[in-house]
Amino acid sequence: MALADLLSSFLPTVYAEEQPEEQPEEAVEEVEEEEEEPEDPKDAIMEGAKFSCQANIHHLPSVECQNSKECSKVKAHLDECTERVENGAHEDCIEEFFHFMHCADTCAAPKVFAATV
Repeated sequence: MALADLLSSFLPTVYAEEQPEEQPEEAVEEVEEEEEEPEDPKDAIMEGAKFSCQANIHHLPSVECQNSKECSKVKAHLDECTERVENGAHEDCIEEFFHFMHCADTCAAPKVFAATV
């Protein structure tokens, strides 16, 4: 048994010359249903939490850690790189930025998790 015979036993063969069978068209009345849009959960969360944009961001652990003694050397490297870029250097400060954010995250993580317990 050839591969083509095996495939043809499972799959029908269609020829381009065959005319499609015409089926009588039935007039089907389409009923348009109004689809209700699902509510955005973000709106309910924001209303329920009474979110305030007046939060004091200077007391957040990540901001405190960015200005901490532990991250001061890394921040100095980032500031130097930023200054070079602003003066026309053809580099980016991605590596310095990631080092700085890693330092701030490492410092802030214990404070954030302690506040959630």
